[in-house]
Amino acid sequence: MSTLVIAGTALLAALAVATAAGAMVNRRSGVLRETSPDSQPDTSDLGLAQTGPTVVHFSAAWCGPCASVRRVVDQVCAALPDVSHVEIDIDANPAAAKRLSVLSLPTTLIFDADGRQRYRSAGVPKVGDLRAVLQPLLA
Repeated sequence: MSTLVIAGTALLAALAVATAAGAMVNRRSGVLRETSPDSQPDTSDLGLAQTGPTVVHFSAAWCGPCASVRRVVDQVCAALPDVSHVEIDIDANPAAAKRLSVLSLPTTLIFDADGRQRYRSAGVPKVGDLRAVLQPLLA
């Protein structure tokens, strides 16, 4: 086999692996996942509401998708007035991001009225998904 054929085959294999990895990452983007109630970091400085659920959205001025999350959260909070929204700039408050294991932007966390983290999403959640996980927390 010629070196060109071997290099071409290796390139195609690398592209196939990268495509599969990208598909796996994108499949989870924006999906709200339930979190474990076992590990609850300190949230006293986040400004969580004590009367209902709070959506905490980590963002930054340089993050394009963060504006999309802001629109989704604002739309849901307008429809569910008992839900509070706190946006935290990761550049201004890196300690909170570290404490809550925020590794990428945008990241959205949902806390119940007792301050327990119940859901999290990396990426832009869908309006229907966000509303669906918040409504049971209002009861």
